[in-house]
Amino acid sequence: MMLRFVRGPLALGLLGWALLLSGCTGREDPRASPSDGQTTASVLETAPREQRLPGPPIRIAMSAAFVSESGIGVYSRLADWLARQLGRQVEFVSGLSYGTIDEMIDDGAVDAAFICGYPYVLKHDRPEPVVDVLAAPVMKAPRYRDQPIYFSDLIVREGSRFHRFEDLKGATLVYNEESSNSGYNMPRSFLIERGLTTGFFGKVIRSGSHEESIRMVASGEADASFVDSLVLDYDRELRFGSAKQVRVLMSLGPEAIPPVVVSTKMDPELRRRMGFALTHMHEDAEGRRILDAALLSRFEPVEDAHYDGIRRRHALAQRTGFLSLR
Repeated sequence: MMLRFVRGPLALGLLGWALLLSGCTGREDPRASPSDGQTTASVLETAPREQRLPGPPIRIAMSAAFVSESGIGVYSRLADWLARQLGRQVEFVSGLSYGTIDEMIDDGAVDAAFICGYPYVLKHDRPEPVVDVLAAPVMKAPRYRDQPIYFSDLIVREGSRFHRFEDLKGATLVYNEESSNSGYNMPRSFLIERGLTTGFFGKVIRSGSHEESIRMVASGEADASFVDSLVLDYDRELRFGSAKQVRVLMSLGPEAIPPVVVSTKMDPELRRRMGFALTHMHEDAEGRRILDAALLSRFEPVEDAHYDGIRRRHALAQRTGFLSLR
């Protein structure tokens, strides 16, 4: 799917993106459409109104977060909601490639982003960090324990002969991206910890997205895949795509959930206001509806140390020299 930049008025840009996506998926997200006639109140009715900040549009990118590509409308609503809270135009940028979004963050083409925790760690740990963590989502489902965590779910086709991880010896594994924590970093450390570094799978192929990995497993093009539990849960809830045709063999984790990050160049006051808006979103009527559509309880503040588990997995791969799934 082509990367799309929202360059014109927000509403028109988002409509164009929605039409592009619906042409690829063939169905819309029924839970992501705005409520008719609804208006958005302030984040906290009791909080003092903050002066609107003048300035250029805020560009927010998405490569990995709390819903699948079938829920693109949730991000559209969230961007629109943030625009009203901040008194600034918000432009939403989305693409399926982690790498492309990563480059845009590096180049300063976006101000904030919903990204995977693995690229966040790699960017933050540079001699000159380009991003800081702002907040993280907390999912509603009981498996997430009311904490900002998620899992890597190992899936196989429903009805397949695979019932234990050991059954996958010599099988075909599909993964989404090398820079994915749930799709690559977590399963890589899992193999290292079990001494399976000489070649466990018969074939390993790249799909480009968790959604495509799920489809390939469901169709029999691949035997198994480690996928983001957030993507799988969301698509199962909406009965989207092939999510109902696969079953979870095992889960890795929990691990720190994909965060909302901001550029280290962002104005401190704007950063504070964006963090305030997100972490109080559940106290606003329209904000609550958007969170419900995303299966989210709330956003909460998190610190960099929350992502140390991802760092340890990366360091293990570097130390052992086992860098590629096999």
